[in-house]
Formats: sequence, C-alpha cells, structure tokens
Amino acid sequence: MLVEICCGSIDDAIEAEAGGADRIELCSALFLGGLTPSIGTILEAKARLKIPVMVMIRPRAGGFCYAEAEMASMERDAEIALANGADGLVFGILNPDGTVDANRCRRILQRMGVQQRVFHRAFDVTPDPRAALDQLVDLGFTRILTSGQQDTVPEGIDLIREIIQYARGRIEILPGGGIRPSHIAEVVRRTGCTQVHLTAFKNQVDTSTRARPEVTFGGSLQPREDLYQLTDRELVRSIVSSDQKSS
Repeated sequence: MLVEICCGSIDDAIEAEAGGADRIELCSALFLGGLTPSIGTILEAKARLKIPVMVMIRPRAGGFCYAEAEMASMERDAEIALANGADGLVFGILNPDGTVDANRCRRILQRMGVQQRVFHRAFDVTPDPRAALDQLVDLGFTRILTSGQQDTVPEGIDLIREIIQYARGRIEILPGGGIRPSHIAEVVRRTGCTQVHLTAFKNQVDTSTRARPEVTFGGSLQPREDLYQLTDRELVRSIVSSDQKSS
C-alpha cells in the first residue's frame, strides 16, 4: 500500500517524509481544497526530500473552469514547477457543464515529459465518471484522485470500487478525501485500491499573534491566529506501520 500525504507547507512535507510517507502532494491553502504552492516551497521540498513530490496546479478556489488569464497562469506555474524538479503535476480543468476540458488539459500535458500526471478531485463533479475516466486515459493521465463523487471516500466507496474495476489497469485510481487512519483498512478491503491519499495533522501553537488576539486575517472565517495544523510524523508513521502489518 502506497501512502500519499497531502501537505500544505514545507514543514508538512518534511514531517510526512520523516513519518515514512511514500509520496506527497504539495499545495497551499488546504482549507480551500489546495492551491498552487509557492516556488520557494517547491524548491525547498525538492532540496530536502527524497520521496516524490506531486505539485498542485490550481490558481484559485471555487470550481475548475478557468478564464484565459488563469489558464496562462497555470501554464506558467506548471513550467516553473517542472523546471524545478516536480515529480508530477496535479490539476484538473473542466468545461462549464462539468465535463473534462480535454483541449485545456492538453495545454498542460504537452509541457510535461516523464513526470506523473494526476487529475485531481475535479473528477468528483463530472456528470459521467466513466466517460470522464475514458477521456483521462486517452489524454495520458497517470492517475485520478477521487472520493467517489461524494464528499468523503467512506461515502463514495462503492463508486471507487466500481471505477477501479472499470479502469481495468488503464489508469491508477487514488482514493482521497476525508480518509482518516481508521478508515484505511476498510477502504482497501472494499475497493481493492493499492494507494491512499490523506492528511495527518496535529494542531501546532504559534504564539506570535497573542499580543493582539482581536485581530484576524481570515475575514468572516476568523480562524484562530495562534494555531495552525502541521503534519504529524508520528501519525504518518503509525499509518504506514499499520499498513505494513495488515499487508
């Protein structure tokens, strides 16, 4: 079982590898579902990690149908990430009706060489998952990250099993979205998957904001400013260890 940890910072990435993760997905703004990380984060991840680094290419939250300027930004981000060692790109582009935008996906794919090509959870809002899967196979994607077109993998587990069977090895299926460590054994048993994608966070205190606790930076969301989430290497280690024992 391959364990991929979703990381929102360089410290997350370091902790994930220290805990035994096999691969990471590197993003920013995980609260928004993951956006493109900074070039500095990519550079440090590649300098410090030995495991593969998949880089998210997503310019904004709120859907996956992009204006031309956003598409140009994605192309530049893809080129920069690849030029600086990204082992793969994670992206997804849809038409206004939710179907896969094959032409715009090709604009990213044609910039890639041997790096892995991952279509992210935009797959989960396509109207016909089997038709979308066939398109992604034809486009040459390596794998699909999916929660089975539900909010979480446990809710979408039946469709995940079905699309793994439908794929017949033509493309990898990576279950991800709302997986907790306690879910992994059941997900593997019920789907036959060979890899999983999840976060493994602990809360981390940052006291630098406490002189002015009334000040917030998240608008109406108003998250605590003295607390953030950091990947927990011990939790990753327990996930990897548990998987090795079960296999």
